[in-house]
Amino acid sequence: QVQLVESGGGLVQAGGSLRLSCAASGRTFSSYIMGWFRQAPGKEREFVASISRTGGTTRYTDSVKGRFTISRDNAKNTVYLQMNSLKPEDTAVYHCAADGAPGFIATSKGEYDYWGQGTQVTVSS
Repeated sequence: QVQLVESGGGLVQAGGSLRLSCAASGRTFSSYIMGWFRQAPGKEREFVASISRTGGTTRYTDSVKGRFTISRDNAKNTVYLQMNSLKPEDTAVYHCAADGAPGFIATSKGEYDYWGQGTQVTVSS
């Protein structure tokens, strides 16, 4: 079992940057594929980015490619999401998630076993 706690959200103007962090409990963090998802009001939770266990492979949804970067530090049990050139449409609650099943990368929310409570990101125009 793993517990996830996100931080780093806030209010930022369009074009600005934020760095989200997700701290995981437990000693097996490196055995999990990690992902970031977001949910805007009235919308389904959507995939944002995922990173493999070693950090060597990443995946992004098309709308954030070139602007967001996912990374992880297995020694610190933490996964990050660096968000640059933020747009108002990036406004959402951002959740990190952990996938413990066999596999290399995961882009579907159904593949993830554990979820954090989320952190609010608001981008003003």
